[in-house]
Amino acid sequence: MSLLDNIKIVLIETSHTGNMGSAARAMKTMGLTKLCLVNPIVKPDSQSISLAAGASDIVKQAQIVDSLNDAIADCQLVIGTSARSRHLQWPHLESFQSGDKIIEEAVLGHQIALIFGRERVGLTNEELQKCHYHVSIPANSQYSSLNLAMSVQVLCYEIRMAMLRLENNPSIVNESIDYPKDGDIERFYHHLEQTLLQTGFIHPSHPGQIMGRLRRLFTRARIEQQELNILRGILTSIDKTMR
Repeated sequence: MSLLDNIKIVLIETSHTGNMGSAARAMKTMGLTKLCLVNPIVKPDSQSISLAAGASDIVKQAQIVDSLNDAIADCQLVIGTSARSRHLQWPHLESFQSGDKIIEEAVLGHQIALIFGRERVGLTNEELQKCHYHVSIPANSQYSSLNLAMSVQVLCYEIRMAMLRLENNPSIVNESIDYPKDGDIERFYHHLEQTLLQTGFIHPSHPGQIMGRLRRLFTRARIEQQELNILRGILTSIDKTMR
Protein backbone atom coordinates (compact mmCIF):
# COMPACT_ATOMS: atom_id res chain seq x y z
CA MET A 1 0.00 0.00 0.00
CA SER A 2 1.28 3.47 -0.86
CA LEU A 3 2.08 5.91 1.93
CA LEU A 4 -0.36 8.26 0.24
CA ASP A 5 -3.23 5.86 0.97
CA ASN A 6 -3.03 7.01 4.61
CA ILE A 7 -3.92 10.57 3.62
CA LYS A 8 -7.41 11.92 2.95
CA ILE A 9 -8.28 15.30 1.48
CA VAL A 10 -11.36 16.72 3.23
CA LEU A 11 -13.52 19.41 1.62
CA ILE A 12 -16.10 21.09 3.86
CA GLU A 13 -19.47 22.28 2.53
CA THR A 14 -18.23 22.69 -1.04
CA SER A 15 -20.79 24.71 -2.98
CA HIS A 16 -19.56 24.21 -6.55
CA THR A 17 -19.40 20.67 -7.90
CA GLY A 18 -16.78 21.75 -10.44
CA ASN A 19 -14.42 22.40 -7.54
CA MET A 20 -14.84 18.81 -6.41
CA GLY A 21 -13.76 17.56 -9.82
CA SER A 22 -10.87 20.00 -10.11
CA ALA A 23 -9.68 19.09 -6.61
CA ALA A 24 -9.84 15.39 -7.51
CA ARG A 25 -7.74 16.06 -10.60
CA ALA A 26 -5.20 17.99 -8.50
CA MET A 27 -5.03 15.09 -6.06
CA LYS A 28 -4.55 12.36 -8.65
CA THR A 29 -1.70 14.17 -10.41
CA MET A 30 0.19 13.96 -7.10
CA GLY A 31 -0.82 10.37 -6.34
CA LEU A 32 -3.51 10.96 -3.68
CA THR A 33 -6.81 9.16 -4.07
CA LYS A 34 -8.86 9.56 -0.87
CA LEU A 35 -11.42 12.38 -1.06
CA CYS A 36 -13.93 13.11 1.70
CA LEU A 37 -16.81 15.58 1.30
CA VAL A 38 -18.31 17.01 4.48
CA ASN A 39 -21.93 18.09 4.10
CA PRO A 40 -21.51 19.27 0.48
CA ILE A 41 -24.01 21.95 -0.53
CA VAL A 42 -24.52 20.09 -3.81
CA LYS A 43 -23.69 16.43 -4.39
CA PRO A 44 -21.15 15.48 -7.08
CA ASP A 45 -22.69 15.64 -10.56
CA SER A 46 -21.79 15.55 -14.25
CA GLN A 47 -19.84 18.81 -13.96
CA SER A 48 -17.64 17.40 -11.23
CA ILE A 49 -17.00 14.31 -13.37
CA SER A 50 -16.23 16.46 -16.41
CA LEU A 51 -13.72 18.71 -14.60
CA ALA A 52 -12.09 15.71 -12.94
CA ALA A 53 -10.97 14.61 -16.40
CA GLY A 54 -9.09 11.35 -15.79
CA ALA A 55 -9.72 11.50 -12.04
CA SER A 56 -13.46 10.80 -12.12
CA ASP A 57 -12.86 7.62 -10.11
CA ILE A 58 -11.82 9.75 -7.12
CA VAL A 59 -15.07 11.74 -7.29
CA LYS A 60 -17.20 8.62 -7.68
CA GLN A 61 -15.53 6.91 -4.73
CA ALA A 62 -15.51 10.01 -2.50
CA GLN A 63 -16.69 9.49 1.06
CA ILE A 64 -19.62 11.78 1.93
CA VAL A 65 -20.26 12.49 5.62
CA ASP A 66 -22.46 14.83 7.62
CA SER A 67 -19.87 16.40 9.91
CA LEU A 68 -16.17 17.11 10.29
CA ASN A 69 -16.11 14.84 13.35
CA ASP A 70 -17.23 11.95 11.15
CA ALA A 71 -14.54 12.75 8.58
CA ILE A 72 -11.63 12.79 11.04
CA ALA A 73 -12.73 10.29 13.70
CA ASP A 74 -10.19 7.69 12.49
CA CYS A 75 -7.30 10.16 12.09
CA GLN A 76 -4.26 10.64 14.31
CA LEU A 77 -3.12 13.82 12.53
CA VAL A 78 -5.44 16.60 11.38
CA ILE A 79 -4.17 19.68 9.53
CA GLY A 80 -6.43 22.58 8.59
CA THR A 81 -5.74 25.07 5.80
CA SER A 82 -6.07 28.71 6.73
CA ALA A 83 -4.55 32.14 6.32
CA ARG A 84 -2.53 33.09 9.39
CA SER A 85 -4.93 34.24 12.09
CA ARG A 86 -4.18 37.23 14.29
CA HIS A 87 -6.65 36.14 16.94
CA LEU A 88 -6.30 32.37 17.19
CA GLN A 89 -2.79 31.29 18.17
CA TRP A 90 -2.24 27.70 17.06
CA PRO A 91 0.69 25.51 15.96
CA HIS A 92 1.44 26.60 12.40
CA LEU A 93 3.20 24.95 9.47
CA GLU A 94 4.43 26.44 6.24
CA SER A 95 3.28 24.55 3.17
CA PHE A 96 6.55 22.62 2.69
CA GLN A 97 6.60 21.76 6.41
CA SER A 98 3.10 20.30 6.15
CA GLY A 99 4.27 17.89 3.45
CA ASP A 100 7.14 16.67 5.62
CA LYS A 101 4.91 16.29 8.67
CA ILE A 102 2.24 14.38 6.77
CA ILE A 103 4.69 11.93 5.17
CA GLU A 104 6.57 11.50 8.45
CA GLU A 105 3.37 10.26 10.09
CA ALA A 106 2.11 8.33 7.07
CA VAL A 107 5.27 6.21 7.34
CA LEU A 108 4.21 5.32 10.90
CA GLY A 109 0.85 4.09 9.63
CA HIS A 110 -1.09 7.05 11.03
CA GLN A 111 -4.26 8.19 9.30
CA ILE A 112 -4.08 11.83 8.26
CA ALA A 113 -6.66 14.42 7.19
CA LEU A 114 -5.84 17.62 5.32
CA ILE A 115 -8.88 19.89 5.57
CA PHE A 116 -10.01 22.62 3.17
CA GLY A 117 -12.86 24.99 4.04
CA ARG A 118 -15.68 26.62 2.14
CA GLU A 119 -14.92 28.52 -1.06
CA ARG A 120 -15.93 31.90 0.37
CA VAL A 121 -15.18 31.78 4.09
CA GLY A 122 -12.81 28.83 4.65
CA LEU A 123 -12.86 27.02 7.99
CA THR A 124 -14.60 28.28 11.11
CA ASN A 125 -12.65 28.83 14.36
CA GLU A 126 -14.42 25.80 15.83
CA GLU A 127 -13.25 23.64 12.92
CA LEU A 128 -9.71 25.00 13.14
CA GLN A 129 -9.63 24.09 16.84
CA LYS A 130 -10.07 20.43 15.85
CA CYS A 131 -6.77 20.55 13.94
CA HIS A 132 -3.35 19.75 15.36
CA TYR A 133 -1.76 22.25 12.99
CA HIS A 134 -2.77 25.05 10.66
CA VAL A 135 -1.07 25.41 7.30
CA SER A 136 -1.00 28.43 5.01
CA ILE A 137 0.28 28.99 1.49
CA PRO A 138 2.68 31.97 1.24
CA ALA A 139 0.91 33.63 -1.67
CA ASN A 140 1.47 37.15 -2.97
CA SER A 141 0.22 39.51 -0.24
CA GLN A 142 -1.01 41.91 -2.93
CA TYR A 143 -3.11 39.20 -4.57
CA SER A 144 -3.50 36.05 -2.52
CA SER A 145 -6.66 34.74 -4.18
CA LEU A 146 -6.23 30.99 -4.58
CA ASN A 147 -9.28 28.97 -5.51
CA LEU A 148 -10.02 25.67 -3.82
CA ALA A 149 -8.48 23.39 -6.46
CA MET A 150 -5.34 25.53 -6.62
CA SER A 151 -4.88 25.22 -2.87
CA VAL A 152 -5.38 21.46 -3.04
CA GLN A 153 -2.83 21.26 -5.86
CA VAL A 154 -0.15 23.23 -3.98
CA LEU A 155 -0.40 21.21 -0.77
CA CYS A 156 -0.67 17.86 -2.55
CA TYR A 157 2.48 18.81 -4.45
CA GLU A 158 4.25 19.46 -1.13
CA ILE A 159 3.14 16.04 0.10
CA ARG A 160 4.50 14.36 -3.02
CA MET A 161 7.81 16.21 -2.79
CA ALA A 162 8.15 15.14 0.85
CA MET A 163 7.53 11.53 -0.17
CA LEU A 164 10.22 11.75 -2.85
CA ARG A 165 12.66 13.22 -0.32
CA LEU A 166 11.93 10.31 1.97
CA GLU A 167 12.55 7.78 -0.80
CA ASN A 168 15.95 9.36 -1.39
CA ASN A 169 16.79 9.49 2.33
CA PRO A 170 14.89 6.85 4.36
CA SER A 171 16.86 7.69 7.52
CA ILE A 172 14.81 10.86 8.12
CA VAL A 173 11.92 8.82 9.57
CA ASN A 174 11.52 9.45 13.31
CA GLU A 175 10.83 6.92 16.04
CA SER A 176 7.27 5.61 16.08
CA ILE A 177 4.85 7.33 18.47
CA ASP A 178 1.36 6.04 19.15
CA TYR A 179 -1.06 8.95 18.89
CA PRO A 180 -4.80 8.58 19.64
CA LYS A 181 -7.43 8.90 16.94
CA ASP A 182 -9.50 12.06 16.80
CA GLY A 183 -12.62 10.19 17.91
CA ASP A 184 -10.82 9.17 21.13
CA ILE A 185 -9.68 12.75 21.71
CA GLU A 186 -13.24 14.04 21.28
CA ARG A 187 -14.50 11.53 23.84
CA PHE A 188 -11.79 12.75 26.23
CA TYR A 189 -12.90 16.38 25.77
CA HIS A 190 -16.51 15.41 26.45
CA HIS A 191 -15.43 13.49 29.58
CA LEU A 192 -13.28 16.43 30.71
CA GLU A 193 -16.11 18.93 30.25
CA GLN A 194 -18.59 16.75 32.15
CA THR A 195 -16.14 16.30 35.03
CA LEU A 196 -15.37 20.03 35.22
CA LEU A 197 -19.10 20.78 35.24
CA GLN A 198 -19.58 18.25 38.02
CA THR A 199 -16.81 19.80 40.16
CA GLY A 200 -18.10 23.32 39.51
CA PHE A 201 -14.88 24.43 37.83
CA ILE A 202 -16.80 25.59 34.76
CA HIS A 203 -20.31 27.01 34.62
CA PRO A 204 -23.00 25.27 32.52
CA SER A 205 -24.05 28.54 30.89
CA HIS A 206 -20.60 29.39 29.45
CA PRO A 207 -18.16 26.45 29.37
CA GLY A 208 -16.87 27.32 25.91
CA GLN A 209 -14.04 29.74 26.72
CA ILE A 210 -12.25 27.46 29.18
CA MET A 211 -12.85 24.35 27.08
CA GLY A 212 -11.51 26.17 24.02
CA ARG A 213 -8.31 27.03 25.87
CA LEU A 214 -7.97 23.48 27.17
CA ARG A 215 -8.41 22.16 23.63
CA ARG A 216 -5.62 24.47 22.50
CA LEU A 217 -3.41 23.32 25.39
CA PHE A 218 -3.82 19.60 24.67
CA THR A 219 -3.59 20.08 20.91
CA ARG A 220 -0.35 22.03 21.29
CA ALA A 221 1.03 19.31 23.58
CA ARG A 222 0.00 16.59 21.05
CA ILE A 223 -0.69 13.99 23.74
CA GLU A 224 0.17 10.36 23.06
CA GLN A 225 -2.16 7.39 23.47
CA GLN A 226 -0.66 6.31 26.79
CA GLU A 227 -0.89 9.87 28.12
CA LEU A 228 -4.53 10.03 27.04
CA ASN A 229 -5.21 6.80 28.93
CA ILE A 230 -3.68 8.36 32.06
CA LEU A 231 -5.80 11.49 31.71
CA ARG A 232 -8.98 9.44 31.25
CA GLY A 233 -8.03 7.43 34.33
CA ILE A 234 -7.59 10.63 36.37
CA LEU A 235 -11.01 11.89 35.27
CA THR A 236 -12.61 8.54 36.14
CA SER A 237 -11.06 8.64 39.63
CA ILE A 238 -12.44 12.15 40.16
CA ASP A 239 -15.87 11.02 39.00
CA LYS A 240 -15.83 8.11 41.46
CA THR A 241 -14.79 10.40 44.33
CA MET A 242 -17.53 12.91 43.45
CA ARG A 243 -20.14 10.14 43.47
